[in-house]
Amino acid sequence: MMNNGKKIVFCMILVCALGLSATVQAESPLFDGLIEPSEMVNVGTPMGGVIRSIKVEKSDEVKAGDVLVLLDSSVERATVARAGAQTKIEGEIKLQQEKLAFAERAYDRLDDLFISKAISTQKKDEAETEVAIARYRLQKAKENRTLAKLDLQRANAMLNQRRISSPISGVVMERFVSKGEFVDEEPLLRIACIDPLKVEVVLPATMFGRIEKGMEVAVQSELQQENEYIATVDIVERVIDSASGTFRVRLALPNPDYHIPGGLKCTVRFPLDDATGAVDKEQDGSVFSKSQDDVNFADTYLSSLEN
Repeated sequence: MMNNGKKIVFCMILVCALGLSATVQAESPLFDGLIEPSEMVNVGTPMGGVIRSIKVEKSDEVKAGDVLVLLDSSVERATVARAGAQTKIEGEIKLQQEKLAFAERAYDRLDDLFISKAISTQKKDEAETEVAIARYRLQKAKENRTLAKLDLQRANAMLNQRRISSPISGVVMERFVSKGEFVDEEPLLRIACIDPLKVEVVLPATMFGRIEKGMEVAVQSELQQENEYIATVDIVERVIDSASGTFRVRLALPNPDYHIPGGLKCTVRFPLDDATGAVDKEQDGSVFSKSQDDVNFADTYLSSLEN
């Protein structure tokens, strides 16, 4: 029979051993992954032209809408100035307004004479026609002004096409052109979006159905193994590759301060027990699953000590 002191010491050792065993058994499997930019864009130009200036360099951070490249726009700026001046012209409209007013006054006088039978019907018809013509001319002058405003909008659109802006927020990866070059269809710059990053992981078919969109997983990059980042499952492929017996999962990894570089290998840990798929979380966030066999063994052994 064991005395109480030895029994207590033995129980403490056994409990520690069982806890260590549970932690080891429940350690989630690690899978290799690759951290990449979530989006890569080759920025082009909608029209050909000569580069007047380039506003960014390689590795510069840019926001969506920032101007990257300016093409020569002397013709477009002149067109905008001319179209803007035409929208402000009031002379033609005022001229036609005065002609209409004169025609209406002349018609009123002739109408009084027609009532008193001082003029013929033909004279009255001619006066009515002059009024109608004056109204149509005024309408045409107003329509021409509307067209001038549309021409101004078109000229501004053409001018804006000479300013090449960034379609996304990210980092300049490559600069393919220089100032003074004529460009047409070739890309000017390459922009990479690195917030968020994407993590590509290849998983065995046995894990299919256990990975769900929105699940949070732990990611460690090869250069920053001391740091563990939380990513979210974004895409789970629904087709398994028959040759390799695997399927792909894409994770979204937030990177607001651009602290994590793209293009790194990494390891990904899913919060799953590889044996049963059971998940349990301690207060510190560690994932583990206790072995029922170990618990049963401890209960049996302690009972035998009591006897």
